[in-house]
Amino acid sequence: MQSYAYPYPVAVARFSKSESSREPQNLRAIRWLLEQPGGSVVVVTPQAKIPSESLAKLVAKAGIAHMRWRGSSAGSLAGHRVIHAWPDRQHLNDLWGVEIDALVVIEWGEPETAEWIEDANPLQLYADHVVEPHEPASPQDGADPLPNGVEDVLQYLALTATEYGSDMEWHEEQKLKADMMHRPDLWATVTVEQVRERCRALGLSPNDVDTISGYMQRRKDGRRFVVDRSYRNFQFN
Repeated sequence: MQSYAYPYPVAVARFSKSESSREPQNLRAIRWLLEQPGGSVVVVTPQAKIPSESLAKLVAKAGIAHMRWRGSSAGSLAGHRVIHAWPDRQHLNDLWGVEIDALVVIEWGEPETAEWIEDANPLQLYADHVVEPHEPASPQDGADPLPNGVEDVLQYLALTATEYGSDMEWHEEQKLKADMMHRPDLWATVTVEQVRERCRALGLSPNDVDTISGYMQRRKDGRRFVVDRSYRNFQFN
């Protein structure tokens, strides 16, 4: 089953309270992925050593590739069916825009995956049931538009990111930091969480959501930015 948010089948294998070990969770992920059509299988784990009997047996088979975090990139997963075991938040963010054939995430901790699950809208694999992807909400059904010009800035950033086809370019980040410095009263009218939720509703990438909300938090904490001199006096109209 294809995710509504990703243009390929996506699932997450979740630990069930009735289970006494992680192996059934790992086996659910393996079975689901092998049922999906697509390219060769790649298993991604944090380290070279795989602390799972079922995943280690899979990797030992001919034609199955194994990648660890160090020295690899998400882009190299394109065109493959992928088992991503125990990823942290950043590694989930990095999957955005990669043309994978099918993806199953093996969840370790809910805090790392909760926002990704909400955004990716995957099939959720439990021990005794599955949770189907829900119908997607439109941006208008998500977080409410923000006041006082902040909405215009976020919509501009979402539009330019779409045009670039990737995360925000460095100069857009410089513009945003300069605007936050020059118009503190404007940005003081919204909370970090409001900005974060609106960025997600507008379809900005997870990395951009983290970047923008991170800048907001730093300003709320009284931090100042060093802005490139080309954009030092920039303000959004």
